[in-house]
Amino acid sequence: MARRRAGGDDAAQPGSGDAESLVEVRRSTRRRRTVTAYRESGRTVVLIPAAFSPAEERRWVEQMVAKLQTREERRRRSMGGDDELMVRARALSAAHLDGLAEPASVRWVDNQQRRWGSCTPADRSIRLSSRLRSMPEYVVDYVLVHELVHLLEPGHDERFWALVARYPRAERARGFLEGVELANTAGAAGAAAEPDADLVD
Repeated sequence: MARRRAGGDDAAQPGSGDAESLVEVRRSTRRRRTVTAYRESGRTVVLIPAAFSPAEERRWVEQMVAKLQTREERRRRSMGGDDELMVRARALSAAHLDGLAEPASVRWVDNQQRRWGSCTPADRSIRLSSRLRSMPEYVVDYVLVHELVHLLEPGHDERFWALVARYPRAERARGFLEGVELANTAGAAGAAAEPDADLVD
């Protein structure tokens, strides 16, 4: 469980264990009753009121970690496997690209830690990072549209971005992914720099 550490608002109390089970508890005097949890850089962050007792902290951490896992598992199931991903890609192409982008294969991959997706126009194959499975569906759809557009426009020119913009939630999804990337690189030397433009390629 989390080690206690003295501090004021948002005092962090890092947990122990591997990246999957690492929990950081942050106490805040500004919080009265609300508890929030989210994933950040391979750990679970739980925000609790400073007045909580150790017993309340343990109970809420267990509850919020379980809730996060349930939500992420539900998202993973809704994303389905490669066959479902292909169906989703075809539907997005029909809805936003006049059905002109026709992939030969669309699949989840576990070896893309830097990019969210990639496309090889020569064989019309699209790969999505399995990291996207825990993200909102509109974000997955954005990455799919981005890669589908590469079947029509290999580069990142104005026409490419105009086609991507046909997806109504493109800007919101792009902002979401940039936020995730900034959170992942926070604390690294020079982290104030803009996230890589090639995160989705």
